[in-house]
Amino acid sequence: MKTDINFRHLYYFWVVAKEGGITRAAERLGLAVQTISSQLTLLEQTLGKAMFTQQGRRLVLTEAGRVAVNYADQIFLLGEQMQEALNEADSGRIRLTVGISDSLPKLSAYRMLEAATQMDRAVRLVCYEDQFEALLADLALHKLDVVLTDREVRASSALKVFSHQLFESEMVVVGTPALAERYHDGDGFPGNLNGAPFLLPARNNALRGKIDEWFVQHHVRPDVVGEFEDNALLNTFGRRGLGLFFAPAALATEVEQQFGAVRIGKVPSVREQFYVISNDRKIKHPAVEAILAAAQTGEPGAG
Repeated sequence: MKTDINFRHLYYFWVVAKEGGITRAAERLGLAVQTISSQLTLLEQTLGKAMFTQQGRRLVLTEAGRVAVNYADQIFLLGEQMQEALNEADSGRIRLTVGISDSLPKLSAYRMLEAATQMDRAVRLVCYEDQFEALLADLALHKLDVVLTDREVRASSALKVFSHQLFESEMVVVGTPALAERYHDGDGFPGNLNGAPFLLPARNNALRGKIDEWFVQHHVRPDVVGEFEDNALLNTFGRRGLGLFFAPAALATEVEQQFGAVRIGKVPSVREQFYVISNDRKIKHPAVEAILAAAQTGEPGAG
């Protein structure tokens, strides 16, 4: 049986759910409490489901209400995005909504997006940072156009998203000039790093396992003085001289300029990959196409 949903009623329900009550929703919408209440009743009658249940003085979503809120989130988010896209279409500007994995170096994120900012057509970037799994969920719900990250999606993932490798770079060990002077030994590298203070990514980072394996292969026992989930925080401590750290060779110049970190030695066997994750196997967004095209010509600085 076909059910025609009144989207105004659905919107009132959504606001009530977000505000946590009819009174606060009425204040937000500038409507009478009775109006909101009657519209909710009509929605429940149309759907044949109760959206809320009363617990004391509080309205609590039923299971049907929680399902409806999840869909309403997508519906009204898409509505907002449509309105913004229409406004930007009049200005000739393209909108690119990007999720950036919190483990991704900020300089890498900039380098990955640089081609989009240099298009003939103006691009408006909207960037969000979060954990990898949360970003993938938002991508699957079409809240994001793409996700930038340092790992690919596992083949076993139930999400219908696709990995596109943008570029990869070998790593280098860097540190402040004082630390570089102490540990820079061209012939003795990397053995001279034994006992050196190091700042490393947290163990859930895709790069950490490769670094640990490299230490073992070269019989280096570092003094790990800090482990960080946030790469920007790691770099900040590195700039203060707390320890040596790893950086992509492709970004060595930028790392030196921004953090004052001097290259101590190359680590060719440890390579970091950078990926664009999309909803479609074939990229359709013109700004993302520009990013991938730049990678293929070597412009993002592949190491």
